[in-house]
Amino acid sequence: MLEKISVGILPVMILVILAAGVIKKVPVYEEFVEGARDGFKVSISIIPYLVALIVAVSMFRASGAMDWIASVFSFVLDKFSVSADIVPIMFTRSLSGSATLGLFSELAAKHGADSFVTLMAAIMVGSSETTFYVLSVYFGSVGIKKFRYALLTGVIADIIGIVLAIWVARAFFLASTGL
Repeated sequence: MLEKISVGILPVMILVILAAGVIKKVPVYEEFVEGARDGFKVSISIIPYLVALIVAVSMFRASGAMDWIASVFSFVLDKFSVSADIVPIMFTRSLSGSATLGLFSELAAKHGADSFVTLMAAIMVGSSETTFYVLSVYFGSVGIKKFRYALLTGVIADIIGIVLAIWVARAFFLASTGL
């Protein structure tokens, strides 16, 4: 039953939106084209921010700083059954979703899809946001220069997401993996 609902919900939503536009006498097609035009302009305006972010993440990883940070924190993380292999995911998740997914793919290939390390990393990837990406790309594209409170809130949320991901992984998966 749920599968049938999920398959049909998108066409129903589109028809409801179109019907509402016709009832309110809105030129639906023209508004759609105008929205697509504005979306394209936004896409072009965020390209410099995307390039800067990708270069920064690549330089951070290539410099060896990521590996150094992982080694510094490894003794503390061992007490909580957190592999040092997850540290790069903890730091890159706030910066770039694609970099994090690349690291996650490497981690899953190394440890296996059902390993405790991979399960914990999957929870971390799903429970945090790309804070710096959002701030640099979206805030930059609309010209917001003062975003310190948004940055503080985002970093705190990322830290809470990491801590809760560790707790959830330990609570749900540590006993089942035999560790």
